[in-house]
Amino acid sequence: MNLRRLLTLHALITFAAGVVLIAAPGLIPGAVGVRVPPDAYLVCYLLGAAELALAFLSFAGRTLRRPDGMRLVIWTVIVFHGCTAAVEAYAFARGVVNPAIWANVALRLVVIALFIQYGLRRKDGHDDH
Repeated sequence: MNLRRLLTLHALITFAAGVVLIAAPGLIPGAVGVRVPPDAYLVCYLLGAAELALAFLSFAGRTLRRPDGMRLVIWTVIVFHGCTAAVEAYAFARGVVNPAIWANVALRLVVIALFIQYGLRRKDGHDDH
């Protein structure tokens, strides 16, 4: 694994999540026991758009050569996944009592750890291998 591959994998997964949130808005929330009525699909569409934007950032970040630009991409991914993990934990505390939500929180923490390892721990923010 290297940063370029990690960014590519992240782009593909977040792109897929964005498409699913827009095309089948109840599918991902349903996986953690949240039912989304059709009149609330806009929330899923907006989250899907955010996922698509993050996918673009990850994909475009693969070609950056300036360390400050690469650090900004890495920190944006870390902050996004940190915030969403915190919000998911908050949702659990507020009554979304489905153990599957903790699997998603754990997955986000793994993503954060990977971006720290392959992104922030490198002095130049690049991994050309």
